[in-house]
Amino acid sequence: MDHYDIAIIGAGLAGSLAAIALAREGHRVALVGPRPAIADGRTTALMDQSIEYLKKLDLWGEVEPLTAPLVAIRILDGTSRLFRAPPVNFRASEVGLDAFGYNIPNAPFLEILERHEAGLPTLERATAAATRFDIDGAEVRIGLGDDRSITADLVVGADGRRSAVREAAGIGVRTWSYPQAAIVLNFSHELPHQDVSTEFHTEGGPFTQVPLPGNRSSLVWVRKPRDAEETLTLAPDVLSRTIEDRMQSILGKVTTEGMPQSFPLSGLSARRFGKGRTLLVGEAAHAFPPIGAQGLNLSLRDIMTLVDLIGRPTGSRLPADTGDRFDGRRRADILSRTASVDLLNRSLLSNFLPVQALRAAGLHLLSSAGPLRGLLMREGIHPGSALQAFKEGLREQIRRKSA
Repeated sequence: MDHYDIAIIGAGLAGSLAAIALAREGHRVALVGPRPAIADGRTTALMDQSIEYLKKLDLWGEVEPLTAPLVAIRILDGTSRLFRAPPVNFRASEVGLDAFGYNIPNAPFLEILERHEAGLPTLERATAAATRFDIDGAEVRIGLGDDRSITADLVVGADGRRSAVREAAGIGVRTWSYPQAAIVLNFSHELPHQDVSTEFHTEGGPFTQVPLPGNRSSLVWVRKPRDAEETLTLAPDVLSRTIEDRMQSILGKVTTEGMPQSFPLSGLSARRFGKGRTLLVGEAAHAFPPIGAQGLNLSLRDIMTLVDLIGRPTGSRLPADTGDRFDGRRRADILSRTASVDLLNRSLLSNFLPVQALRAAGLHLLSSAGPLRGLLMREGIHPGSALQAFKEGLREQIRRKSA
């Protein structure tokens, strides 16, 4: 029976990135999970902190040609409500960056990760599914679908919302649903996007265009489920015109590419993010609507914490309380991000006039108050930086008064 330092269950983006990061540290890693049956047509916007981590993992050189930078994010009120918010523009230059991040197509990104996995001598890729787990204080035993078994000091669940690892560890989960579905597709357009992402806030949810290389963009369109179903049945030319109208023709004529995909929206938060020899990352730990480019960026912070916590190999078995310590280090970040995305999404859905007024007032404040907008942008790019900046500003004021 082969033994590994860490077994990672789930070979999507989060699991693959975790496996590469840990193997590069010198750990013996098993990455377990079948390849996706259907190519993922979605894209992922990774923010500056995440891009820096891809550079550290020596991945960015291959990924960058697939991407488009996000130099600005524009929020427009696309509702017909009584209280409407003014346009809000966030520019990377306001916080000293060339770009907030980059938009990356998921399917070719995963192909790049698979090539890097094959070149790491301490990483074994098992394409069989994990079928059974025995987790105790000494080690983790994992049965695979090809009748093999492996053991590991730690098991990392990167196996999605219905995580078998989470269930085997006896970790509960809180779930909730939204009366929404997300339509995702790519499209070409007549006018250049200028590397600007535009998010229309509508009564059904956000309609978000994100740049791709050239005169192309990806779209995440959140709608009521019945509206989403009807949208999927539209002929390509009708769908293209519908998107152009929804975008107020700011990118000129639109032509959709391929077949749109649709996903029901729901939220999930594990009761714990680690326990004993078990650790949860990605959607095994947290999931929420595609708002504000938080999903994979949050998962990458899971991975950064995981690698930092485990450290480099010492020749000894990894501690049995690693999962408990991981839970303590990830809790505040995950819970705060989950709550903020949930609150923003529900504010778009609410027909309660005071909620609409508060949302409009908040966006008006962001539009007019540059320092507040800057703090929010820094917090979105580097979590915790806004609080740190506030503390440093407070210390500076105290020093000045003392002087």
